[in-house]
Amino acid sequence: MNKWTSKKIYGLAISLVLVAVLLIVLVIGYYNRDSWRLEVLQTYIRGVINPVSSIPTAVQVATEENHTPIAVMPSATITPTRPAVTETPVVVQTALPTPTSTPIPERVLLSSPAYEKQDINNCGPATLAMYLRYYGWEGDQFTISDLIKPIPQDRNVNVEELDHYVRNYAGWLQTIYRVGGDIDLLKELIAAGIPVMIEESFKFDESYWPNDDKWAGHYFLVTGYDDQLKAFMGQDSYYGADRWVNYDDLKKQWQSFNYVYTIIFLPEQEETVKSILGEQWDRDANRQYALEKSRQETESDPNNVYTWFNLGTNLVYFSEYREATLAFDRAREIGWPQRMLRYQFSPFMAYFHSLRNEDLMVLVDYALERTPNSEEALLWKGWGKYRAGNKEEAISLFLQALEAHPGYEDANYAINYVNEN
Repeated sequence: MNKWTSKKIYGLAISLVLVAVLLIVLVIGYYNRDSWRLEVLQTYIRGVINPVSSIPTAVQVATEENHTPIAVMPSATITPTRPAVTETPVVVQTALPTPTSTPIPERVLLSSPAYEKQDINNCGPATLAMYLRYYGWEGDQFTISDLIKPIPQDRNVNVEELDHYVRNYAGWLQTIYRVGGDIDLLKELIAAGIPVMIEESFKFDESYWPNDDKWAGHYFLVTGYDDQLKAFMGQDSYYGADRWVNYDDLKKQWQSFNYVYTIIFLPEQEETVKSILGEQWDRDANRQYALEKSRQETESDPNNVYTWFNLGTNLVYFSEYREATLAFDRAREIGWPQRMLRYQFSPFMAYFHSLRNEDLMVLVDYALERTPNSEEALLWKGWGKYRAGNKEEAISLFLQALEAHPGYEDANYAINYVNEN
């Protein structure tokens, strides 16, 4: 082989290496920018292979015979329970709050923070970023999501996870979240100069599988109101900045998430927030109020799936698991949205602690058909397997939950618990 031929071969080899490197860079860049397209395609194919059906109705009816003490007590940071619950909690009738004695303005528009358009599956971090910017914070949605949902395909961020971020990474601010909110409460907080973040229903513009009901959960930052328009103004990470939503529509969309609301405020505003919330500053008192509110709504609107779902969720807080399963049974008869178990997990707790393991497994399997990487569904499927005596399968599922959400505290707890028992 002469020197000229060797140079040609060497040059060709270098060129091929450069082309390969370029292709790798392009592929990685395409994946980073457009991996959501692949995710959408996979979701649609999964919907074709496993067609979406209605939420399964109750497999078995709770009876006194199967309501026995539970030996396994998995942690439940996703749906907090009272630190100390009596064996039979007493439900006290709680009066609905009366209007504030101090009139508030008919119109208040707070300063709009710099807008943040959400990335895919990132409405929670994007909305929280806008909330924190109201107080001068300089990060963005990825500052938050890199910590609380490091895997972009994680489709849900819970209120508790957002609360955790503020407490640990925005320490100059204070934060609380409560349930059972209403229109007047939002207006009072805004009139006091405090925006409010709520979680609500959302409808996709397009279908992601055949027969998709397009329902999803979404966060919305409320930053103003106008009584003449009967509407709130807020920051919507999907639809845009300074979006107006009328009072009735917001209330309807908010109901599906138990009227949950997050308040972030400066330390010097604490007394103001306490004054506005009154007894509901206390978590247990707030949940008691929400429980009574949901009971009243089941009576006034008995065919509304969300009234029963909220009732079940509030009963779970007080460890009234058997009664909670009956509320969830009724909600299942009415039919809740296809993605409901992507966002809310109290039914898993209720059926597990009521020894209705077959119902639990039906629901977690339904949830995983829609959201295969749901760490919460994987966790509770693991607990169901453990309850059925399948220890190895349980640990495998807990590990999958950790893979879906690295550092997932409940999965680590579950692994340690099962290994030690």
